Amino acid sequence: QLLLVESGGGLVQPGDSLRLSCAASGYRVGYYSIGWFRQAPGKEREAVSCISNSGYSTKYAESVKGRFTISRDNIKNMVYLQMNSLKPEDTGLYYCAADARDTRWYVCDTDFGYWGQGTQVTVSS
Repeated sequence: QLLLVESGGGLVQPGDSLRLSCAASGYRVGYYSIGWFRQAPGKEREAVSCISNSGYSTKYAESVKGRFTISRDNIKNMVYLQMNSLKPEDTGLYYCAADARDTRWYVCDTDFGYWGQGTQVTVSS
């Protein structure tokens, strides 16, 4: 069983930065496509960014392109989401997800098999 635990969320002001981390255990994360997703109150969960097993290929939602960077360290079994120039509309519960199908990173929708519990990000002045 692959377990995912997110951390790094918090309350920040517009323009600030945060780095989210996702720690994987149970299996080597290098076997999985990984995605970061978020869900704002009253809205559906949406994809933020996805990364291939190797880390060489990434995909981003239009709303975060140029501001967020996804990365992974397969040796440490960690995945990260660096978020810069945060906006109030980035507020939400951020989830890390993994899937063994190696094309999931390219599709980058919510059809992922393993999910963490989420970490809250609130951007407010």
